[in-house]
Amino acid sequence: MTLYFQDWSGGPNATVVPITGLPGHLWSFHSFGTVFCTDDPITEGLDGKSAEIARAQGMYVTSALDGSNTHVVMSVVFTNKEYNGSTLEIQGASRQFDKVREVSVVAGTGKFRYARGYVTFETVYLDMSIAYSVIQCNVTVKHY
Repeated sequence: MTLYFQDWSGGPNATVVPITGLPGHLWSFHSFGTVFCTDDPITEGLDGKSAEIARAQGMYVTSALDGSNTHVVMSVVFTNKEYNGSTLEIQGASRQFDKVREVSVVAGTGKFRYARGYVTFETVYLDMSIAYSVIQCNVTVKHY
């Protein structure tokens, strides 16, 4: 399954925000120790106006001293008719500077009970001037 995270990291409607970091240091995706909270809308298509099917709710922590890795702990909470209320639980190290990042699916609920697998993340659109990006998420899971 392919999902699209609509990610706003700035402005009044930000969907990912820094919540803490090292005192005296800039809190950014590249700064060790910065913790972010996210609640991104997930759409069925690349266009942000396409149907919302889920929310990506969780945290990112810049966990490498050189800022190259982020540890992801996230729930994909489905809101569409077919999977409403079901979740996929994602966790792992995401190499920020790689074109395609791979993270584990460690669990799931509802229609995805006992899910195991992986997701790949790829930034397919980025507009730094408005702090907006679209991240394509390809999901491969086995579930019961």
